[in-house]
Amino acid sequence: MKALRFIDGQLGLCDIAIPNDPTEALVRVVLSGICNTDLEIVRGYAGFSGTIGHEFVGIVERTRDAPHLIGKRVVGEINAGCGKCEKCAAGDPRHCPTRTVLGIVGREGAHAEYLQLPSRNLLEIPAGVTDERAVFAEPLAAAYGITERVDIRPETRVAVIGDGKLGLLCAMSLALRSQNITLIGKHPAKMAVAKTTGVETVELRNLTASANGHFDVVVEASGSESGFTTALDLVRSRGKIVLKSTFHGTPVWATSRVVVDEITIVGSRCGRFAPALDLLAGGLVKTESLISDEFSLADGVAAMDHAAKNGVLKVLLRP
Repeated sequence: MKALRFIDGQLGLCDIAIPNDPTEALVRVVLSGICNTDLEIVRGYAGFSGTIGHEFVGIVERTRDAPHLIGKRVVGEINAGCGKCEKCAAGDPRHCPTRTVLGIVGREGAHAEYLQLPSRNLLEIPAGVTDERAVFAEPLAAAYGITERVDIRPETRVAVIGDGKLGLLCAMSLALRSQNITLIGKHPAKMAVAKTTGVETVELRNLTASANGHFDVVVEASGSESGFTTALDLVRSRGKIVLKSTFHGTPVWATSRVVVDEITIVGSRCGRFAPALDLLAGGLVKTESLISDEFSLADGVAAMDHAAKNGVLKVLLRP
């Protein structure tokens, strides 16, 4: 099969064997999405080597322990746990100490013609949800997963820093919880996507001193080091900063301000897929406007180059 792989510092389309682990489900990929994490991996993030990609829609071709899924359209939770530890026993492998992560940690990814995951990781896509919408299940789950980590109420003042794919999904999904969402970014065309859903938008260059200390919760989703500093400026004393960015680098920021203002720093990585599928099925989060382009998997390297350009949102790959 064809697969988009990052090996020895080089990204390329390769011919590799179709995965054949009989203990896991074999999924034929019909659509995959390029994520900023994919772009960071080719810059050195996570030290991953192999087939990249973790956002996908596929058809189950083979599974030994869940035959009812054969032939079904599915998405898949990207964290595959051991199935035996305390975390896995509680039904949440996201922090299993020996987990693998699709296309990120120790597991071949989704930018390929086939992938494998444990059957327990797969969720059937509701009939009314198109492939182009379902491929957003993973990033939407990550965005809405903030609500697992921080209490968002109608009156909570939330700022989302970053108008990329993840920042937009954070703003759009959190707007279902709070009536006070502000998206802060650099690209008017991108912010216009969120504005159509009722989210207030502000260009970073137009931020004034009146915004400092104004927000109860600040979500850092810019993918840049400067976003951390901006978050510190915007959050109120005893407020919360939610870190969503994954980028290759070590941020430098004024930790003394965290101590003095008693700010809570919250990490947020992966969310659960079921709530995200419910949002997509109900049409509560519109994702079609986030798609910039679609490429053939055969043009995967060019697609990655395109996805890294300023102003580009979601780029899809079709095997």
